[in-house]
Amino acid sequence: MGKGERERGLDIMVKTVLKNHLKLLCAAAVFLFSYVPTFIWMWDRWFARDSYYSHGVLVPFVTAFLIWQKRGELTSTEKSESGWGMPLIVAGMLLHIFASLLRVYFVSGFSMLIVLAGLILYFYGLAVFQKILFPVLFLVFMVPMPLIIITNVSFQMKIFAAKIAAGILNNIGIPALRQGSLIIMRNAQVVVDDVCSGLRSLISLMALGSIFAYWMKSSAVKKYVLFAATIPIAVLTNVARIIFLSSIAEIWGPQSAIGFIHDASGFLVFALAFILLYVMVRILE
Repeated sequence: MGKGERERGLDIMVKTVLKNHLKLLCAAAVFLFSYVPTFIWMWDRWFARDSYYSHGVLVPFVTAFLIWQKRGELTSTEKSESGWGMPLIVAGMLLHIFASLLRVYFVSGFSMLIVLAGLILYFYGLAVFQKILFPVLFLVFMVPMPLIIITNVSFQMKIFAAKIAAGILNNIGIPALRQGSLIIMRNAQVVVDDVCSGLRSLISLMALGSIFAYWMKSSAVKKYVLFAATIPIAVLTNVARIIFLSSIAEIWGPQSAIGFIHDASGFLVFALAFILLYVMVRILE
């Protein structure tokens, strides 16, 4: 091959790379612009008072870190455009348009993940997509559930937690009567409200448990077992918190169970859940 041919080949290759990068930048710009209303909705839900998704703002950074960890593998992985990405992009955008017209931003949030998966497939191919599948799926934890679902699940969880806590209090010598989410004792009453239902801890712990399962060096079955274990761990640690606060209110008075003690117990319970999750990892490994 002569010098002229080599230069022409190099010139074609450079132009192809620039063209692909330009297409990617244009697609990214359209993607971001299309989902501006959805981003605003998620931001409002993340920073709302007593939000169940205050962790949502951290999720994209965790995803970026998980992908960055695989930078060595991704560099050596063959990249090629895949036509399978286009149906996902089209389906996701149609779903987004439909959800936007009805202002169902929860659906729009999930359509964003479908479009993102389609873009990765289209520009980088199946091999790259498979390597970053979990980091992309992890983004689901930044999309808040509809308030109607949050309300219903929270209600069921607080009733269940109050029922279990009242039963245990009776068994440890503190007479307690449950009426709905209200625990009535001889010297105090404790209301298990929506914030104390344990749903916030459950959502955060499920996100954390999925990362632990992803990192765990074990079989797929054990990974699923670990992820599933986040549910009983979150529920039981929340019940322990209710019992702790109820005992303090009964022994030292209701004022003793609010303020600093109430808030500190929330952090301690999540720390306990984290420890139990780590113990589960060690057992399963």
